[in-house]
Amino acid sequence: MRKLLTAILLIACTFCFGQQSCDILIRNGRIVDGTGNSWYYGDVAVTGGKVIATGKLANYTATKTIDANKMIIAPGFIDVHGHIEGGIFQWPTADNYIHDGVTTVITGNCGGSSSNIKNFFRRIDSLHPSINVATLYGHNTVRQEVMKRENRLPTTAEQQQMETLVETAMKDGAVGISTGLIYIPGTFANTDEVVGLAKVASRYNGVYASHIRNEESKAVEAINEAIDIGKAANIPVQVSHFKIGGKANWGTSNITLGLVQQARQEGWDVTIDQYPYTASSTNLGVRLPDWAFAGGNDSLKIRLHDPAIREKIKKEMLQQLRKYKFKNYSYCVVANYSADSTYNGKNITEINRLMGRRSKAAQEAETIMDMVEKGGAQMVYHSMNEDDVKFIMKYPFCMTGADAGVPVPGKGMPHPRGYGTNARVLGKYVREEKVITLEEAIRRMTSLAAQKFQLKDRGLLKEGMAADIVIFDDKTVTDHATFEQPHQYSTGFHYVIVNGQVVVDNSKHTGIRSGLALYGPGWEMRNDNDRRRNE
Repeated sequence: MRKLLTAILLIACTFCFGQQSCDILIRNGRIVDGTGNSWYYGDVAVTGGKVIATGKLANYTATKTIDANKMIIAPGFIDVHGHIEGGIFQWPTADNYIHDGVTTVITGNCGGSSSNIKNFFRRIDSLHPSINVATLYGHNTVRQEVMKRENRLPTTAEQQQMETLVETAMKDGAVGISTGLIYIPGTFANTDEVVGLAKVASRYNGVYASHIRNEESKAVEAINEAIDIGKAANIPVQVSHFKIGGKANWGTSNITLGLVQQARQEGWDVTIDQYPYTASSTNLGVRLPDWAFAGGNDSLKIRLHDPAIREKIKKEMLQQLRKYKFKNYSYCVVANYSADSTYNGKNITEINRLMGRRSKAAQEAETIMDMVEKGGAQMVYHSMNEDDVKFIMKYPFCMTGADAGVPVPGKGMPHPRGYGTNARVLGKYVREEKVITLEEAIRRMTSLAAQKFQLKDRGLLKEGMAADIVIFDDKTVTDHATFEQPHQYSTGFHYVIVNGQVVVDNSKHTGIRSGLALYGPGWEMRNDNDRRRNE
């Protein structure tokens, strides 16, 4: 009898000591851990904002238990191409990203960022948005600060001043620098200017992310320039929103992507990102030649009111249109025109007719110039080909980026990518068209992005990693945002956890704002140096 009681007591003690507690326990899911490996059934335990265990966790209890019911459990998605500098402070719950499974956004792309990275991160840490935020430092931002909108090369002193600003930004936590070489004033810079800035970012283990000079007829030259900058500065390269625009160029993505593949084969760290749509979105001003904007808006207006110069601008616009093999500007749709919101959702051909003008490309060019003079507009350009989109998506080193901000729901007619990018990849291109596998899509959205931008505790569902987690139904996940009705959230993401806090619970945003500022390697290097000096 005594032996039996001892045995029972030992079993009871073993059971007691074997129990472990956690904050959140996710049970009965199919874990896709971000490595690209196949899914497996298991549980995930979270405590203190970290993943503490994965696998079969029968001996765990939790404050909150989530039954994943065979849905996918994955790391939170990392959007590598954002423009949220303004919108995140207006709409800190970032519903468009959260409902699309995104837990981290890298902003500051296309050469435009906050001019003061330290203050930007202070505001993020004070605000606590619902998503994590990392940022690049924009070349256009730094050039504007030093040289305004001058169409010339920098002096030696100006180049040094820009390089000093880049160094400060990297020390303050930027993950790299970005260029927008299609935009003013970045388009006025030559390659050597950018190399000088990239070399500074390289010293702090940053990335060079580029909206290249041309994504259409001169895409080959533009991609080669980005690669050459990476080589000269010894810095990893990210080619932003990789695409081929203009009918004349459709079907040439095998050539442009081949340049990236060749660079990688030669040992250079070149990767790309993409949004899964056949339309781009940028401002209306890109339809005009760059030189028209030199000196700023006042100079632009003077040129537009000079008949001879205006005619020259129009001539170059029409030459560009013919080069792209478009008959008119009907492929250009207004997303947001502050001067007259009734134009939102209409294309330039339609607006031209509303203005009582003839249905000719030359008259549409006049309409564009008039709109630019009145402040311009954000546009959606239907200029790409679905076959190219799919071909680029198959490339294993292609990440996902919405190229979006945080929109105010219901305002304007923004590109639907701001609401549905990740759901569209998972629903249309993984489930329906099987362009890539589920595990591969998630790897691109998580660990590949984290590795590229050195977010060392993100992107994998492993013990010790930050608890950024999405739970979604791969059989129903769907994007609903369209060009006609863009303000629609994705569905299928039942739970989203950011730094161990449940932000989406049973498909509803809880209002919790647990996001953090994520600092780049330069911040760590500066802190390490400070510690050594104080030892």
